[in-house]
Amino acid sequence: MSLEKFEFIPLTDDFELLPFHCKDDDLNSFLFDDAKHYLSELLAVTYLFVDPQAQKTVAYFSLLNDKVALDPEERFFGNRLNRRINNNKRRKTYPSVKIGRLAVSEEYAGQGIGHDVLNFIKHAFTNGNRTGCRFLTVDAYSSAIDFYVKNDFDFFTNKDVKDDTRLMYFDLKPFKDKQQANINPTATMPK
Repeated sequence: MSLEKFEFIPLTDDFELLPFHCKDDDLNSFLFDDAKHYLSELLAVTYLFVDPQAQKTVAYFSLLNDKVALDPEERFFGNRLNRRINNNKRRKTYPSVKIGRLAVSEEYAGQGIGHDVLNFIKHAFTNGNRTGCRFLTVDAYSSAIDFYVKNDFDFFTNKDVKDDTRLMYFDLKPFKDKQQANINPTATMPK
């Protein structure tokens, strides 16, 4: 299913939230109880995809600034990450954006919307972005790890294998290179 049939709306303090329910109570609670507070405190910005016909929220995601910092104890990860960056541009930290929350309504689940939302975010930070951003990061719930792996996210470490969430990343540079070579995307985030 394409996101083009839905309205893209940045959440504002006065926006009247439309019905939304996914399988995860924490994600439901965040949208209705916390998203506007995170916005007013400048901690995260939430974006909605709304079905104007049904007057329902189809999906939402929240973004916040982050950084990828190389852990000296994780040489394997640091070496793997640094191989992606030109020698003269290598650093100890890299700019990134964290996907704080991403959820698709149960009613719209299983239609590829989550994948499309991730591609929308990837596109937004590789085309017309106002700041440098090399990576997307996420603290993936155990139940969502397969979803992020299928969407080309990788693990930072194996230290968190038994934790409730795993820190994952996506390198935006290969995505941008692939876009420039053969894709003509149309969706962009508002400026």
